[in-house]
Amino acid sequence: MSVRRPAFRVLAVGLVLAALATSCTSDDGDDGATAPDATETSVAVETNHDDQSPSVVSAVAIPDGQIDAALAQLPEIIEEMQARSGVPGVAVAVVHDDEVVFAEGYGVRSTDTDEPVDTDTVFQIASLSKPVSATAMASLVGKGEIAWDDPVVEHLPGFALSDPVTTQLVTVADLFSHRSGLPDHAGDLLEDLGYDRTAVLERLRFLPLDAFRDSYAYTNFGLTAAAEAAAAAVGTEWADIVQQEVFDPLGMSSSSDRFADYEARENKAATHVEVDGEWQPLYVRQPDAQSPAGGVSSSANDMAQWLRLRLAEGTYDGDQLIDPEALAATTTPQSLSGPPATPDARSGFYGLGIGVGNDWTGRVRLSHSGAFALGAATVINLLPSEDLGIVVLTNGMPVGLPEAIAATFMDLVETGEVERDWLDGYGAVMAQMFVNPSVLADEQPPAFPAPARAPEAYLGTYANDYYGPLGVVVEGEGRLVMTLGPAPESFLLTHWDGDRFAYEPTGENAVGISEVTFEMGPDGQATTARVEFLDRNGLGTFTRTS
Repeated sequence: MSVRRPAFRVLAVGLVLAALATSCTSDDGDDGATAPDATETSVAVETNHDDQSPSVVSAVAIPDGQIDAALAQLPEIIEEMQARSGVPGVAVAVVHDDEVVFAEGYGVRSTDTDEPVDTDTVFQIASLSKPVSATAMASLVGKGEIAWDDPVVEHLPGFALSDPVTTQLVTVADLFSHRSGLPDHAGDLLEDLGYDRTAVLERLRFLPLDAFRDSYAYTNFGLTAAAEAAAAAVGTEWADIVQQEVFDPLGMSSSSDRFADYEARENKAATHVEVDGEWQPLYVRQPDAQSPAGGVSSSANDMAQWLRLRLAEGTYDGDQLIDPEALAATTTPQSLSGPPATPDARSGFYGLGIGVGNDWTGRVRLSHSGAFALGAATVINLLPSEDLGIVVLTNGMPVGLPEAIAATFMDLVETGEVERDWLDGYGAVMAQMFVNPSVLADEQPPAFPAPARAPEAYLGTYANDYYGPLGVVVEGEGRLVMTLGPAPESFLLTHWDGDRFAYEPTGENAVGISEVTFEMGPDGQATTARVEFLDRNGLGTFTRTS
């Protein structure tokens, strides 16, 4: 069975990939995304340039009726791209001038049931949780409950990173903008092994750090730590904060930050992966450990209300629900997420939980993508100058469909023409993520391997501060098995060559076969085990203790 899965380095829990469309939107990735240049808070403007600041003017005019024409073509775009991609279900909403001007569902919630998707179907929105969480945080900031510049340790005294100075200085804003120095997708592999939120956050102190506030690395659990700081400051759970500050005021009755609520919905979209050309609902993605960064579930109708709030700078149905200054901080570039590859390329920037950039017409575009390798892909694009936003939710693993729908629609909005085949373009980007970086990938076992030692040479317990214990035991008819995680999961070790073995990782970030190598002592007993898949940042070596 061939299951298409993305490589961890670029895509894990959260993919932020609007950059191809804007040449400037959010992360790497993965779990990347992106955005470019805007030094001022974006604001809605009139089409008369005489009253505009030069920083908000685009030389590419949008004639009267062009947005309506784009909306008229949107159903055909969605249907054609969905058919080409094979993704089972899609829900799309568009907001313009504070009105929901388009909301439609397409396809099925699950290929097992063929129940139709509608605009109230609840999807796991993956990393679109980040801009939703940033909205909730801005609401708290506006009320004086917390400040963007509050050090995290002020509210979470036990929080620590590997550098004590950074530990004392790192703020809520640093973690929401991915500039803390934590490595890319820090903590995600711990979540895959079954560690809960508390355990993952405690282990961040073992990770090496890059330059503080001078580097960008997309981290689900960094942002989650900031949300936990806010929860401690307020004295309640983060999921309750999002409910009280965002979902309830906007009437988002189908939305939640808890997986149990998603599971209980009758009208929900299952997650799907492509297996040998067929889309199947094989996996369940339980993201509670990092829910502030990737655990929200919502519908197209609900997300349309959130778009209205964001485009109206915190106003909803005439009421100022969120302080505009606190909210504006989220759309101010904080980190350089996409350095230009050439002098003529636009840069990518990240605000607080959202990509902030300039598209190729010169307009500010706010964006974020979300993705679960286990079967979800989503995107938002906002053009504040036109008071326009689109959200696309899908129930298939990331193949570029939501980004392509949004980018094609925005082309029609801004120029009246489709500039390129965006599904091919994003598909090519996604294809690069489905590459297994293991030294064993696409290799055949040696025809004449050096023999393994007797099982006793490898059996025992191996320690690792970050990942916890690793066990090697014999099960069944002499099968060598590796165990990992707080509720130990077993992985069959298949001999490859000498003291090298192969195994198959599992979870959101699994990409196929990987290697386990034992280092042997002079007595012929293993002293260490290096797990290649876990060796990001040099932390994949376990030392034998018994």
